[in-house]
Amino acid sequence: MCRSIKTLRPPALPGEATEEEVRAAALQYVRKVSGFRAPAAHNREVFDRAVEEIAEATGRLLDGLEVRGAATRRSGSAPDAA
Repeated sequence: MCRSIKTLRPPALPGEATEEEVRAAALQYVRKVSGFRAPAAHNREVFDRAVEEIAEATGRLLDGLEVRGAATRRSGSAPDAA
């Protein structure tokens, strides 16, 4: 696990994770997996696209998680009734 990536859900984070925090975690993940801190010019597009896709997936994950004892979900909406 990359030590620079922190938990982005309550109670580890007192409130919602910001877009900046989500993107920073995605960037750290791509850096770790690729082995590049900054990609060469010929890899920049695929590197940046991976960061964006992982940030989006992280946002969906955080939006969908139900944390016991948390007052609200990340999006502020209540879970759907079945």
